[in-house]
Parts: sequence; C-alpha cells; structure tokens
Amino acid sequence: MTNKAKLIAAIVVASLGYFVDIYDLLLFSIIRIPSLKDMGLQSSELTSTGIFLLDIQMVGMLLGGIFWGILGDKKGRLSVLFGSILLYSIANVANGFAHTVTEYAIWRFIAGFGLAGELGAGITLVAELMPKGKRGFATTLVASIGISGAVVAYLVSDLFHWRTSFFIGGGLGLLLLLMRIGVAESGMFQQAKSSESRGNFLGLFRSKANLLKYLRCILIGVPLWYVVGILVTLSPEFGKLLHVEGEISGGQAIAWCYGGMTLGDIVSGLLSQYLKSRVKVVYIFLTLAVFSIATYFFLPGLTLTTFYPLCGLLGFSVGYWVIFMTISTEQFGTNIRATVTTTAPNFARGALVPSTIVFHWCTQWTGSMIQGGLIVAGIVLLLAFWAMGGIKETFHKDLDYVELLD
Repeated sequence: MTNKAKLIAAIVVASLGYFVDIYDLLLFSIIRIPSLKDMGLQSSELTSTGIFLLDIQMVGMLLGGIFWGILGDKKGRLSVLFGSILLYSIANVANGFAHTVTEYAIWRFIAGFGLAGELGAGITLVAELMPKGKRGFATTLVASIGISGAVVAYLVSDLFHWRTSFFIGGGLGLLLLLMRIGVAESGMFQQAKSSESRGNFLGLFRSKANLLKYLRCILIGVPLWYVVGILVTLSPEFGKLLHVEGEISGGQAIAWCYGGMTLGDIVSGLLSQYLKSRVKVVYIFLTLAVFSIATYFFLPGLTLTTFYPLCGLLGFSVGYWVIFMTISTEQFGTNIRATVTTTAPNFARGALVPSTIVFHWCTQWTGSMIQGGLIVAGIVLLLAFWAMGGIKETFHKDLDYVELLD
C-alpha cells in the first residue's frame, strides 16, 4: 500500500471514529430529559440528575484519557484507535437497555472511558503521517466530519426513541471497526520504540516547563466545554430566565451549536493554513467567544428563531477544537505525543466537572443562575487567554523527535 493510500485510510477511519465519538458524547445531552422522564424523574431532578450523569461521563473520560494516552505511546496509535471505538460502541448499546439511574451512570462512565481515546489517537496518527506544512488540512477534515456527528445525533433522536438512538450509535461504531483494514501505524512511532520514556505520563510533571506547557494546552480547550456543557445543555433552563419566547428544545440547541462548531472548525483550520499560525487563530476565536457569550446573557427576550442561531454562533466561536488538538499534538515529542494529545482534550472536557461545581456554588451564592453562568464564563475565558500567552507557534514544527522528560 502506498503512503498516500495509508494516509487516506487513516483520515477516513479517524474522521468516522470521531463522528461516532461525538454522536455518543452529545446524544445524552440531547435525550437527557425524555430518557430521565422514562425513568420516573421530574422537574428539578431532570437538571440535577442530568448534571450528575454528565459529570460521571466526564470522570470516565478523565481516567480513560490517561489510560488510552499512555497505551498509545507504549503500544501504538492503532491499538487505542480501535480499542476505544470497540469499548464505547458496546457501552452505547448497553446504555439503550438501562432502566435505572444507577445503570445509566455505570454505562455513561464506561462510555466516557472509551470515548476518551479515539480522537487523540486519530489526530496523533494523522498528524504524524502528514507533511508538516499540510497537517492543518488533515486535522481540520477529521474534526469537521467528526463534530457533524452531533447534528446526526439530533436528527436520529428526533426520529427514533431514545433507546433506539443509543443502539444506532453502538451499531455505527461496530460497523466502523470493519474498516480497520488498510490503516497503518505511524512511522514516527515505529522509530521511537527504542525510547524508554514512551508514555511516561508522570514525566510531564518533572519539569516546570513541560508542566506549564501541558497545562496551557488543556486550558485553551476549556471554554468549549463550558459553552456546550452549561450554556447549551442547560439552555431550556436558561431560556426561561432570559425570557426567550417559546419552549427551547435542548436537542435543537445542541444541533445548532454543533453545526456552528463544525463550520468553526473548518474556518479555523483553513485560516490557520492561510495565516500559517495556530496561535493567531485561537486568539481570534476566543475574542469572538467573549462577544457571543455576552450576547447570550445580555440580549434577553429573544424568539426561538433568533435564539437557535445564537447557539450556532456560540458553537462557531468555540469551533477552534481542531486547532486546540493540533496545538497539543505539535507541542511534544513522539514518545509522549499520544499521551498529551489524548489526555489534554479529556482534561479539558473533564474541566466541565469543576466548572459545574463552581457554577452551582456561584448560583447559590448570588441567587441567580445567570450571574453564576457569567462568573464561570469570566473564569474560563481569562484562563484560556492566559494559557495562549505562553503557547509557542508550531505551524512549521518538525514532529519527528523525542521529548526530554527527565
């Protein structure tokens, strides 16, 4: 098989793997209310239990990110790519059979654990196979196709019962495993096999420089999950407080948000290639995020026909996920790259847990859900801008090297 064929196969599998990944990840947020109502929950329980299950899923992703990241550097990118797809597909199917909150929580944890590995492995593999000047095109394609899985999740949930929606997600993942033929391992990983520091996660914490670089990688991705996990997922609750005219559909809000994110990923990826800079693009999108979040909170009384496009604008403004992933991939050497690329997005996702805790605390402290949301928005955006201040430009960086961790 030619190098071009290997690259195409890797891009296709990574893209579709992320598609199913996002489908499953967002499906719960979309069918949160009908699924919990089926289990007998009502009124405020729908919000509190929904956040609990989302946090359980994110904890699974935190732990899974570490596991799959280390495995990716020790055993290879492909072992993680296919192992994670298999695990979250099985969990998806099992989730369709859940009849209690406890069962729901168990399978959301296992699904989160599985979901943690696919994207990092896929982006690492594709980035290492691509020429350095064109990496942005490939990672943009992977992320853009993948994020559209959220829109498909909404369409499926609108047509089928929530249990069937889980079964479809699991089936898609299992079918994807049949496409694994033709995907080759990264040549850079093969050359780095002799390095004893492969997958040394704790090695990231031995150097202050590496630790700060790793922390900055994580923090620039946190605003995205604040927008998705709090502003959009809880849009039915926020909508009532903001006097939105009409009843907001959480699923439709998420579909608009991820439609915007898909467009944002395409624009940010192509813009980074045009500007030959990852850093400039993230600054542009973070500034847009400040504007869109301010619009969300300070323009009350919107109609549904304007609120849903606003969710799309929110999604677009944090649609720099592909650049965030590419930056994380390009910051570290081959011996620790999969670990960083897999753990960084999952710690960013997992940051939703402390974000929701702070959100609840601020809401109780101020007596206002809106003020609580604004305070958390200020925190995550300030941290992201601080993080970008120390990120080095990596557009033309050669990735074929081993990181010194001692």
